[in-house]
Amino acid sequence: QVQLVESGGGSVQAGGSLRLSCAASSLIYSSYSMGWFRQAPGKEREGVAIVYTGARRTLYADSVKGRFTISQDNAKNTLYLQMNSLQSEDTATYYCAAGNIATLNPQDFDYWGQGTQVTVSS
Repeated sequence: QVQLVESGGGSVQAGGSLRLSCAASSLIYSSYSMGWFRQAPGKEREGVAIVYTGARRTLYADSVKGRFTISQDNAKNTLYLQMNSLQSEDTATYYCAAGNIATLNPQDFDYWGQGTQVTVSS
């Protein structure tokens, strides 16, 4: 069964940090590239960070480079997104996703979690 479950969202002041987690079913975790996406109200969903299958490469959106870090814990089938120096523009619902193609395009991803809200106040 395909399952992606995000956690770790919340409210934080600008400059603060949050870590998101995504627990994945073992089949998904071992077979697909995984990533984090976000969608702010009134905006399209956008890619934030991707890790290729096998965690050999990562890809970040320019807007989060140097502030966000994507990582994995293979023993726990869990994907993380460490978010530092958060800005009000980072406010969005964050989604974990898995797909066959490792890009920042949401349309390339087939499986999605339910999302977790991140709110950054200035």
